[in-house]
Amino acid sequence: MEHITLLLAIVVVTALVFDFTNGFHDTANAMATTISTGALKPKTAVVMSAVLNLVGAFLSVEVAKTISKGLVNEDGIQPEVILAALVGAILWNLVTWLVGLPSSSSHALMGGLIGATVASIGVSGVNGEVVVSKVLIPAVAAPIVAGIAATLGTKLTYKIGAKTSEKDTAKGYRVGQIASAGLVSLAHGTNDAQKTMGIITLALVAGGTLAPGSNPPVWVIVSAGTAIALGTALGGWRIIRTMGKGLTDLQPQQGFAAQTSAATVILASSHLGFSLSTTHSVSGAVMGAGLGRKGGVVRWSTATRMFVAWGLTLPAAGLVGAGAEYVARQGQWGVYVVAAFLAASCVAIWLVSRRQPVDHTNVNEVEADAEPDGVVTTAIAAVTPPPAGTVAAVADEDLKTTIPAPAPTDPAAPPATAAV
Repeated sequence: MEHITLLLAIVVVTALVFDFTNGFHDTANAMATTISTGALKPKTAVVMSAVLNLVGAFLSVEVAKTISKGLVNEDGIQPEVILAALVGAILWNLVTWLVGLPSSSSHALMGGLIGATVASIGVSGVNGEVVVSKVLIPAVAAPIVAGIAATLGTKLTYKIGAKTSEKDTAKGYRVGQIASAGLVSLAHGTNDAQKTMGIITLALVAGGTLAPGSNPPVWVIVSAGTAIALGTALGGWRIIRTMGKGLTDLQPQQGFAAQTSAATVILASSHLGFSLSTTHSVSGAVMGAGLGRKGGVVRWSTATRMFVAWGLTLPAAGLVGAGAEYVARQGQWGVYVVAAFLAASCVAIWLVSRRQPVDHTNVNEVEADAEPDGVVTTAIAAVTPPPAGTVAAVADEDLKTTIPAPAPTDPAAPPATAAV
């Protein structure tokens, strides 16, 4: 292992903490639909996802190269900049996890890195062309492509199984859903674990322990893969609830189509070196699957809150990263202040989350303040004819409850006298 100073050690540990939060923040991407449809039990699903995340981390380093060599200029970047970037990314991950919103850990990391770099050496330190071509364009294209593919895939699955009973097809689709969920987990490892590899490699280059342009060392690959797997095994139950139940109600056919579409998009982007958000891909696929089923409904107010979080991710993490960089560059005491602030913030957010805990026992329960049906859904329900026999049954029940039986008469009572 390269010679690492105390500052670099703090940066590496912080990077692995980010990787850990990335794991439980993005567990929903792979397993939310599988859990919501009952294809796998919650704990089994997250353990399976964790193992495949670890395997995926060893399959490629293309995304790591994009982070470590392309996003920002290595010249002039100091380890304090990397630390500040990680602070912005971790805090955004934890805040969005607390409120149950599926946001992009990748964009949080890149936003923090861009903000800290601009605060340190100016706008010239950021490679704008790389940001646009390998970050922003994929961020917009990924959910659209995955959503269209999932919509078409859902329609196709229902068309193929139209003449087969739901009971006969459900088991097969659940098996397919498990396989596709595993594929998403594998893809997540090939994409997201590498972002931490890239950021640690960039820190080692900035600290002078690696030559510019170096690939991630083996120990970096192993530690990053292990950290994201441990985070995944913890389970991000709040976001799993939102992704599995909050956006739309999925059946096994839809879950299979959504996960297969998302996995295809993620694996293709990893091969091309695009630093793609798995959250964007999977969320787009889930919404597409919701639209692909006849009668399916997407809860657009939940989706709108999610879109707002997506739009805020880069600037919010960037602002926090820039502020942290300003404090950290003041000297060694500044680094300690930033590290202490991060630790205190993490503890505070965790304590707040304990007020209304969400875990594997209640992840599939609908929240008491869950979003009601939208105006369109309510209108459709109001004009939809009831099933045959419903009206008669209701009328008969009303008659029974509104027309009382005659009161029994007492034989000993005198006859009623008619009023004159």
